[in-house]
Amino acid sequence: MNAQQIRNAYLEFFKARQHEIIERAPLILKNDPTTLFTGSGMQPLLPYLLGQPHPAGVRLADSQTCLRAQDIEDVGDNRHTTFFEMLGNWSMGDYFKEQQIRWFFEFLTDVVGLDPSKIYVTCFIGDEANGIPRDDEAARIWQEVFAEKGIDNKVVELGSAENGDKLGMQGGRIFFYDDGENWWSRGGGLDKTPVGDPCGPDSEVFYDFGDAFHADGYGEPHPASDSGRFMEIGNQVFMQYRRLEDGSFEPLEKKNVDFGGGLERIAAARINSPDVFKISLLWPIIEKLEQLSGKSYDSNTASMRVIADHLRAAAFLAVDGCVPANKEQGYVMRRLLRRAIRFAFDLGIEQNFFEEIVPVIADLYANDYPEVAAKRDEIIAVLAKEEKVFRQTLRKGLKQLEKYAEDGLTGAELFTLYDTFGFPVELSTEEIFKQNITISQNWREEFDAKMAEQRARSQTAAKGTFKGGLGGSTMAHRKLHTANHLMYAALKKVVGEHVTQHGSNITEERLRFDFNNDDKVTREQLDEVERLVNEWISWDLPISFKEYPTDEAFKMGAIGAFGDRYGDTVKVYQMGEGDRRVSFEICGGPHADHTGQLAEGDKTFKITKEESSSAGIRRVKAVLQ
Repeated sequence: MNAQQIRNAYLEFFKARQHEIIERAPLILKNDPTTLFTGSGMQPLLPYLLGQPHPAGVRLADSQTCLRAQDIEDVGDNRHTTFFEMLGNWSMGDYFKEQQIRWFFEFLTDVVGLDPSKIYVTCFIGDEANGIPRDDEAARIWQEVFAEKGIDNKVVELGSAENGDKLGMQGGRIFFYDDGENWWSRGGGLDKTPVGDPCGPDSEVFYDFGDAFHADGYGEPHPASDSGRFMEIGNQVFMQYRRLEDGSFEPLEKKNVDFGGGLERIAAARINSPDVFKISLLWPIIEKLEQLSGKSYDSNTASMRVIADHLRAAAFLAVDGCVPANKEQGYVMRRLLRRAIRFAFDLGIEQNFFEEIVPVIADLYANDYPEVAAKRDEIIAVLAKEEKVFRQTLRKGLKQLEKYAEDGLTGAELFTLYDTFGFPVELSTEEIFKQNITISQNWREEFDAKMAEQRARSQTAAKGTFKGGLGGSTMAHRKLHTANHLMYAALKKVVGEHVTQHGSNITEERLRFDFNNDDKVTREQLDEVERLVNEWISWDLPISFKEYPTDEAFKMGAIGAFGDRYGDTVKVYQMGEGDRRVSFEICGGPHADHTGQLAEGDKTFKITKEESSSAGIRRVKAVLQ
């Protein structure tokens, strides 16, 4: 059973158990400015796990593409990837531990065909100080399912992962750990659980590749060890508590299940290899790299893993509308591509090669993700263009490197090569040693100091960029989000019906809106947009929403943001009624209750700036002042 078959079997398995199969969310969530990318399977569903009813019902399942840029430096070992798929199923106040544990174990053993004797699990040990009991219910169910397969089912208390390093397995099958390992909340452990939030114990599932993979220096083997012997393949979160104002926890009336299982990792367990790059979604990329380079994977493992992972991640970013750029998501995409090129140098691949690799990636996903098939040529073109641009940049960087090298290089100059020319520091130092020319003894410290300065600037900028945004729900956010809808409607009236949203960002201070238009919007047009928006505000129009089948919503005239993909049902916000309905737009919220609220404090809507964002895309910024 290969990875593609596992994905499809999982969805069919839960469909047969009355789960609605929902489409994956894009890697860039337009209504969640708190993060650059979709980093987990549950992230797009968080509002529903926090209590909002889902239009598809109380039983859901999907396979969600995810990207974690923070893992970029870890890629090269046998299990870390920046891009991955999470198989997920959810119960919103419906079934709970008994069904979830039994179903997942059944899927792993009877459908995927994993050896049950190689499966180990963990549960929450409880916390007396916070009044949270040990999760004996989950442990009991695990004991039963193992016993039904004739597998030993001894329970062992380890507490912390550090204790596990000292105590080891002790013949156990089910292990109790503390909140550092087996507690879920949005904040982390028990003490970091936000007030008012649902939270609860989780039960993680591990596959044992055998003692031969237990690396030295990690103490005794146990499931939560990072030694390499055990690989986590699934995590079942049981949301059954809520944190109160006084810091205590109370049981929830409606309990949720949030399950996430790594598709690549389950597929690796299926072939009994801890190397996820040998599964059917990655190995064809490796084989193509072997063909292009004339070198073997066994001799060039790390470089081939980095290239395969980074190009797969970049390809899916292109599917979801991202393009290489110098900031935010586009910057991460550019970094992935340039790192892939840098590691291709290790393989002796110095010519353009994206056009050879990217079609292999597209073909691996085209059958299961129609959007990949539809955008195949576009994906190849976007990535190939970036490769050509960067190779030109590399040539300029080499010339600059030669100039610097005349007097000996410093770490600060290496950073300039990296920051200005995108020149990887590894490539710079390789060229220096190749040409025998000189380098500061403290170059690494100097380079790292400059890198730390840049990171500090980036973090400061990110706080400004993402402060509040659509993730905020203050009245200031709601008013500007409402104004965003009104301005969109006004732009269509004044500039033309061709106007379509190409992105927006909203803070507590201002809104920013990108839309397609070949020409600069004149001051006269902007004045008319302002006049219309302020007129609609003065009408004090009611604001309401309803959920509709997606096709029906579009037939009724609802507009949606450019590039968004929708499920079977959407939420549509309406501003005004009858002849005075001025906006009818697909959106997730939040909004004001009526347009008159935008004028509170004698404020008016004002466009502060109109400029070019990119070719054919204009950007306006506006405030309520």
